[in-house]
Amino acid sequence: MNQLPGLDASFLHIETPQMPMHVGALHNFELPANFPGDFAADMRRHMAARLPLAPALRQKLATMPLNFANPVWIDAEPDLDQHIVTIKLPKGSGQAELERQVGMLHPVLLKRDRPLWKFHVFTGLANGPQGQKRYAMYTQLHHAAVDGQAAVALGQAILDLSPAPREIAAAPERKSRNPLGMADMLRGALVNQFDLVVRAVKAIPATVGVLSQMAAQKAGDSAGGTARAMVSRLRGEGAAVKSVSNLAIAPRTRLNATVSATRAFASISLPLAALNATRRKHRASLNDAVLMICSGALRRHFLKHGPLPRKSMVAGVPISTRAKGDTASNNQATMTVVTLGTHIADPAKRLAYVLAATAAMKNNMGAMKSLMPSDFPTLGVPWLMQGLGALYAKARVADRLPAIANVTISNVPGPTVPLYMAGAKMLTNYPTSIVVHGIALNITVQTYNESLEFGLIACGEAMPEVAELARHVQASFDEFQALPATVEADAAPVLVAKKAVPRKATKSVAAKAKSAKKPVAEATKSARASAPKNTRVAR
Repeated sequence: MNQLPGLDASFLHIETPQMPMHVGALHNFELPANFPGDFAADMRRHMAARLPLAPALRQKLATMPLNFANPVWIDAEPDLDQHIVTIKLPKGSGQAELERQVGMLHPVLLKRDRPLWKFHVFTGLANGPQGQKRYAMYTQLHHAAVDGQAAVALGQAILDLSPAPREIAAAPERKSRNPLGMADMLRGALVNQFDLVVRAVKAIPATVGVLSQMAAQKAGDSAGGTARAMVSRLRGEGAAVKSVSNLAIAPRTRLNATVSATRAFASISLPLAALNATRRKHRASLNDAVLMICSGALRRHFLKHGPLPRKSMVAGVPISTRAKGDTASNNQATMTVVTLGTHIADPAKRLAYVLAATAAMKNNMGAMKSLMPSDFPTLGVPWLMQGLGALYAKARVADRLPAIANVTISNVPGPTVPLYMAGAKMLTNYPTSIVVHGIALNITVQTYNESLEFGLIACGEAMPEVAELARHVQASFDEFQALPATVEADAAPVLVAKKAVPRKATKSVAAKAKSAKKPVAEATKSARASAPKNTRVAR
């Protein structure tokens, strides 16, 4: 019996018409100008051949008796006429019309009596520059079935590297299974819950040890920071770079509200090569660059529409806990927070702030990952979570509680080569994700081919101007590119013979170089010193 883990099932329990819990993407496709067929029909034939590679698309929910524990997945063959539908747009439509369609379709809940996915194929788009026929597709996949990395793995199963679809080996027929009876489901659920309780008890000593280690490390970091500041003052070096804490309460903004059943969606692409070249000049990771760009965009937006908080806005950042190579279609992620420095006008100082904040976050994530279980005992939890979720929305609790974060920002690694589906070339891949009560804006990015694709989705009442925010993303990226380099990027080393440069001259040159360093370089070095490598951020 395949019972949903606690984390996966939670996306079902808290789902309401105001908080749909599906993720997906808006894709643009291109076919030759002489393409004669029906792209939606081609899509159905293509998906029929790929379903054996995508088990997450061939299962549906079976509710536990009395709904006393999490539901289970059971086998189900999807009716592709219901799961892949055509929407005809006015002739000559473009990206703005597609974004409006996503805003209207996203609040529509997926039906739970069938597999939890749906593809919307759009026709009527304007042709490409050489007369190529263009189509688009908006995909919906329930978060109970996939997280960001699982969705990428699913895409690898159904997409191709060339217009000619690859050969798929014939799948063996699935063995028919007798439907689970009530007694079987109850017995299986109770055994599963008992195992989870035993595991939770066994994990207590390790959890206490990790928390103690983190507390000691935090105390040591604080003492070390104080000592460094005192030494800096005694040496007359000026004010030391302050450490950045991510544990502060977020300032309240109009995004920290109970969300409605309306959505506004916008998209934008940034050139990946230029972004990578810019971030390397500051020893920043791609995640750092994304947070820096989003920080600048949010600052511009709130300066115009106001009010811009005096304190830094805070981002909730999903972190993948998935092991490398794990393609299981379940959720393996947790959440942390990062302060964005939106209160800082100078972009160079804001970059230093963001780098310090991400370094502080990464310093604790190794230990935190071990504290975040994806499964836990859930007897009675469906009743409890559904009841509390309804009360939370009805009482508008999010309007009164202190804000943990103002925005969700998620970076999902994706393919860096062009992909094809049913013979059509995929031009763009703009992700769509979830907004929740209290955090009414979600910015999800994913690498695709030669671009970094941004999908911005917001509550239509809290932030109807999300298309304007997307334009601010471009302006913030331009500002990031214009910053002077803080490190030599890909510079070849210059070798000088010892005899040609006297020792005194060498010291003089070194002293001049040291005095010429910029404050951002010092802040960058300090911020990155303690950050462990290979920390990955995902939806």
